Amino acid sequence: MAKTDSNFGNGKLNSGAPDSETAITLGVLNAVHESDRLTQRSIASDLGIALGLANAYLKRCIRKGLIKVQQAPANRYVYYLTPKGFAEKSRLTAEYLSYSFDFFRRARSDCSTLLEHCAATGRRRVALAGSGELAEICALVALEGSVEIVGIVDAQATPGSVAGLAIGKSLDAVGKVDAVIVTDHKTAQDTYDRFARMLGQDAVLAPALLGVSRNEPGSESQQ
Repeated sequence: MAKTDSNFGNGKLNSGAPDSETAITLGVLNAVHESDRLTQRSIASDLGIALGLANAYLKRCIRKGLIKVQQAPANRYVYYLTPKGFAEKSRLTAEYLSYSFDFFRRARSDCSTLLEHCAATGRRRVALAGSGELAEICALVALEGSVEIVGIVDAQATPGSVAGLAIGKSLDAVGKVDAVIVTDHKTAQDTYDRFARMLGQDAVLAPALLGVSRNEPGSESQQ
């Protein structure tokens, strides 16, 4: 397998990241803190989760003593945070802020390394594979160098733009490119493999924090 000058395979996006259980718990605590007139359905809608899941997490928070519930007129329930709930919300918020700062720092460093590699190897027109926060960071870093980000490819995203870059469903939508940088953090390995088959491994790069393997599935690691 051809190698580049940089190590693109170390680290994981989710290393040190709060898990989905923590995220939902914090979302429920924030929702209760912001309004005592909320319902399980409104929590589910705000967090983008199923009603049953919202109900389960709300009950879990009540059992843990983070939330108290009182019955109100017209068959309503009023939810409010306990002192323990306030403390837990503060702790989880601090955890998320710490992770967000670390993620931005690592993402900026990784993207800068990749874009410098592209410039050094004459790859001036680059597309991003995957929309979202990582794509936005990469696009902003590119403004400081000589590599042009020509667009974002994301077959699952709704039409729109990220950091002023149009989102297309395929590479054809962004035109000719010299390389692709994977910025899809949800299915990074699948995205890398798909574009590597299309363009060749040398033309597809991924930030180290995504933990993408540059070996074909089932093949031996090459040094």
